[in-house]
Amino acid sequence: MAQTYKRVLLKLSGEAFGGQKGQGIDPEFLRYVANEIKKVYDAGVQLAVVVGGGNIFRGVGGEDIGIDRATGDYMGMLATLINALALQNALENIANIPTRVLSALEVRAVAEPYIRRRAIRHLEKGRVVIFGAGTGNPFFSTDTAAALRAAEIKADLIIKATKVDGIYTDDPLKNPGAKKIEEISHMEALNRGLRVMDPTALTLAKENNIPILVLDVFKPDNLLKAVKGEKVGSLVRS
Repeated sequence: MAQTYKRVLLKLSGEAFGGQKGQGIDPEFLRYVANEIKKVYDAGVQLAVVVGGGNIFRGVGGEDIGIDRATGDYMGMLATLINALALQNALENIANIPTRVLSALEVRAVAEPYIRRRAIRHLEKGRVVIFGAGTGNPFFSTDTAAALRAAEIKADLIIKATKVDGIYTDDPLKNPGAKKIEEISHMEALNRGLRVMDPTALTLAKENNIPILVLDVFKPDNLLKAVKGEKVGSLVRS
């Protein structure tokens, strides 16, 4: 019988916040994801969320407009905070879920500073914790931030929420012949260069023995099925 995970970290990309266009913040997506998270919350699962910021600004690529990588990455971190606040507002006003935003950069007017013990305490008190500003350092992706925070809070599972229903041998949106991989090890995913998470994130998850589940967040009830241990998406584990 499938067993519900006790503590889960959900990684939401910035592009998801942008809806179909992948840019800006789509109110329909916020409404949808708030209701999906509500199902997980009602199941008694402790949930933390790491958000990306690519719908507003992506650090990598800033060089194209004359912005150096470090500065671009800090701009991207601020973009993740905008998404974190938008998600917090949706969770509290639409789903009636107590929520806290913890930021790796200090912006006390809008978010608490990230402190590991405080984050765990919020989870234990039944609050959804949203981690903003990535790791707080340039040159690290929000995927890496997700793996790092998952290790710090001792999460049982990382859910990588995407637009496709798992890991494929190639991009299924571009190559109809791409084959789905139901289960794979961290090491094999690294060796094959599969686009699960970036190599630093994958390595962190491997070293801390944290499984990663890649699923289609736009399919209703997928998050709930995932935290209940039901078969959905593609699983990466040691």
